[in-house]
Amino acid sequence: MVRQKLLRATATTLTSLGLVAGFGGGFVGASSGTVTGTGPDSSNRVVSRNSTHTRVTNNNSVGVSNSTGQGASTGSANVSHNTTGGGAGSGDATNATALSAAISVNNSGSSTMAAAVVPDSGNNTGTISNTGPDSDNVVVSHNSTHTTVTNNNNVSVNNTTSQSASSGSANVSGNTTGGDATSGNASNTSSTNLVINYTN
Repeated sequence: MVRQKLLRATATTLTSLGLVAGFGGGFVGASSGTVTGTGPDSSNRVVSRNSTHTRVTNNNSVGVSNSTGQGASTGSANVSHNTTGGGAGSGDATNATALSAAISVNNSGSSTMAAAVVPDSGNNTGTISNTGPDSDNVVVSHNSTHTTVTNNNNVSVNNTTSQSASSGSANVSGNTTGGDATSGNASNTSSTNLVINYTN
């Protein structure tokens, strides 16, 4: 009788170890295990471990650089030493520059995907039945989720505009009858429009 009981206990221990090893390999998804008919005084374990580790890193670097150099000038106008002199006028000097940039970076898709990767703990099942009197029966389920999302955003905008405009001189002198002297207009125009959108 003693020899038969020892052999039964040994067989029970091997069966339990096989079940624990099988559940330990589970990562994501449903797991199930069943122990039945192991007899009196047996020790039975059904253990399920689901672990998920997710890391998402987004490195976004956006650089905008614009450099504009402009120069405009008109020549001089001179009416002099005439009996009857007309008018003298220089033209206009004008500069114009415009920059428009629209940038959009969206990382919400990767973050949503990372959050969706979780163990299916709701479908883990373990059953121990018909193990006989004085049996030690335990069903354990461990579920853990570790999610890390890192967003590194770097935005650099450099806009340099150098403008110079000058109108020439207008001179009426040394005439018996002289006209008008008119100098043109000098003007600069610069316009910058930047739209940058980040969604993390």
